[in-house]
Amino acid sequence: MAKKSVLIIYTGGTIGMVADSRTGSLKAFDIGHILKNVPELGKMNVKLESVSFATPIDSSDIQPKHWIEIAEIVYKNYNAFDGFVVLHGTDTMAYTASGVSFLLENLGKPVIFTGAQLPIGVLRTDARENLITSVELAAHSTDGKPTVPEVCVYFKNQLYRGNRSHKINSELFQAFNSVNYPVLAEAGVNLNFDTDAIADRPILPIKLYKKLNSNIAILKIFPGLSAEVVKAVTGIKGLKALIVETYGSGNAPTEKWFVNAIKQAVKSGVIVLNVTQCYGGAVEQGKYETSRQLDDAGVVGGADMTTEAAVAKLMFLLGNYTDRAEVLEKLQEPLRGELSN
Repeated sequence: MAKKSVLIIYTGGTIGMVADSRTGSLKAFDIGHILKNVPELGKMNVKLESVSFATPIDSSDIQPKHWIEIAEIVYKNYNAFDGFVVLHGTDTMAYTASGVSFLLENLGKPVIFTGAQLPIGVLRTDARENLITSVELAAHSTDGKPTVPEVCVYFKNQLYRGNRSHKINSELFQAFNSVNYPVLAEAGVNLNFDTDAIADRPILPIKLYKKLNSNIAILKIFPGLSAEVVKAVTGIKGLKALIVETYGSGNAPTEKWFVNAIKQAVKSGVIVLNVTQCYGGAVEQGKYETSRQLDDAGVVGGADMTTEAAVAKLMFLLGNYTDRAEVLEKLQEPLRGELSN
């Protein structure tokens, strides 16, 4: 059987870090250090190549421009490789995976994001298993075609759709989860795929988008939220969209000052998207009186999108579509499997 080829894209993050001998803090190293610490990769029937950011960065410093850089690397090398593994810090991995999923339309090959809670050179690290299995997943095929033709996150034996993933823990190796969508694959003795959950292979050529508009804000509802804060956020100069993280199934305060502030934002052209701050579940705007007023004000219900996916989707839509009606329409459609019908 011919070897599959996988391109490893190293952006930075804990997985490739080493301790600074002077301060003891972790700093980024390089891809050679990673491959040196995982000799098992040389035993796989996979041809590996790697590319690294010019300056590896901590995921806390990741910006939308880096999403575009990753998407461009995949696009430029798309025909030369069977799959891609992106090594990335965990803190913003769900944001980046979501962003890249929108930037690559008609993706027909695996782009697997992974990382680690401990550096790869540490004895009791999760990095080696995450990297080895991610490479295996990226190279996996069924009937001669890629098994998982979408952007994913792999962590601790489970493969998630990237724009459905969320970091749930900063200490445990089980750092990610996907409450509102099934796990795409589980890695045990065998790789077990949920073929019903995996995206269909596209029939059109891959398309790269390179525009994102980050003029958005997030307003998290909490008891005691003041009118001054809401007014300051909704009145940000140049604001294009506002994500409101509401209670439960999309509920928010019914005080007149709050509803009027949201109405005024919508009236001024700001797109307001309602997502739940709950760990799982979906927004059902209008189900209760506390969300019906948002519906009447012109707020868009975000269904079961994560905040990370909502951020990425709004940046993508605002960057590539100028017609407000079209943005609103596409915001409520599943473009990359980020929300349920």
